[in-house]
Amino acid sequence: MGYIAGVDREQQVLFPETLDEYVAEDNAVRFIDAFVATLDMAKLGFARAIPGEDGRPAYDPRDLLRLFIYGYLNRTRSSRKLEIETHRNLEVIWLMRKLRPDHKTISIFRREHPEALKQVTREFTVLCKELNLFGSSLVFIDGSKFRAVNNKDRNFTGPRLKKLLAMIDERIDEYLKELEEADAAEEGRAGATDADLRTKIEALRERKKLYASYQEQLKESGEKQLSLTDPESRRMKVRGDMDVCYNVQIAVDSKHHLIVAHDVTDEVNDREQLAPMAVAALEELGVGTLEVGADRGYHNGAHVVECEANGITPYVPAPNTSKNQGRGLFTKEEFTYSAERDAYLCPAEQWLSPCTESVKNGRTLLYYANWEACAGCPLREQCTTAKQGRRIMRTPEEERVDAMAERLKERPELMLERKCVVEHPFGTVKRSWDGSYFLLKGLRKVRGEFSLAVLAYNIRRVLNLLGVECLLEVLRSRKLTPQPLARAA
Repeated sequence: MGYIAGVDREQQVLFPETLDEYVAEDNAVRFIDAFVATLDMAKLGFARAIPGEDGRPAYDPRDLLRLFIYGYLNRTRSSRKLEIETHRNLEVIWLMRKLRPDHKTISIFRREHPEALKQVTREFTVLCKELNLFGSSLVFIDGSKFRAVNNKDRNFTGPRLKKLLAMIDERIDEYLKELEEADAAEEGRAGATDADLRTKIEALRERKKLYASYQEQLKESGEKQLSLTDPESRRMKVRGDMDVCYNVQIAVDSKHHLIVAHDVTDEVNDREQLAPMAVAALEELGVGTLEVGADRGYHNGAHVVECEANGITPYVPAPNTSKNQGRGLFTKEEFTYSAERDAYLCPAEQWLSPCTESVKNGRTLLYYANWEACAGCPLREQCTTAKQGRRIMRTPEEERVDAMAERLKERPELMLERKCVVEHPFGTVKRSWDGSYFLLKGLRKVRGEFSLAVLAYNIRRVLNLLGVECLLEVLRSRKLTPQPLARAA
């Protein structure tokens, strides 16, 4: 019977097919095209949003934005790969109207517009709000480490430099000893070998000077790390290993798991991110109150107070950082605080009252103790190794932290829901889309780069929820931004 036959490549047709016929009505590129057409590019901050009067015509930033949105939706982030797609991918050819910018033009566009790209992501958030896709009552916050354009070998810390300098001194001493042994030998060592050793010693001394200069840079800057390729990146702990990364933060709405707010920082942990991300989510959603959940890495008493001051109710489990647990001693959790007596009841049924206070970072820390009871306590060996006895510290925020712990006990299911909601976006971007690393350097630029990933993720989810045709109908009802007239070549 033979096979299904294709079209003869040499065959000519009287009525050629239009390019539009190759793109289905429900293809995502039609939404990308329509969405970008509604944007006021000049207001968002894109350069050349209005064509110039003189000089060579530039590419419309709308077209380059369309290309990047398509690329991130289809796991293609590289400017060189995007250039290739403009030559061979029918969807991209349709979207770009056969425009074929070179990879440098594509790369420069992304590099020069980090703030504008974040504004585009916010514009899509506005569209999602119009479609009532946000629950606007509960969001979850999480962070993940994305590799920076900086090899681990080109990142230095004070302890590492100290170790490297010690190793160089040790190696130099070994080479010098070899030279002395050669000079003392009856037949001596071949001249070429002596010369090799002296060359190695000189190279090590030059490297020692270089590392010493790095130490001086760290001392002058007050920083704890020095990255040579991307100065703003930092060495961070990643699944038990260390890598040079940026710390990416997201706040995800619980209704449809859409990303509400995002940021990229160079902080090595999440301890200072709770309040900034929670407040950003509150502002993006435009609500007066909000519930926020996060893992124990975000636990910070000062941030809990700040959240509540802004109408945000946080749910963050407390980490167990007590060294006493590892020593087999009573932890602070085994001491019960009484607000009426302003005292702690210890496991031996003795009350610890306020004894001293100190000020640290502008916060007054109170200490509770009962030295007399500790002196003859039968449980002392299980409680403390301090000479005077056990002392308990209480922070100004502890009352609010204790109240949060009680709230969390009433809703333990929140932490299970948190995993399902906020960890999924990172899994999609980092694993499915191969986006676990940045292509750009510098905090400002990687923020813009991640904004494209957030935009693509949200678009993909909304397309799956509503479909292309529904979204196109919504965009048609919006007022389109007038397009600037293209100049004649």
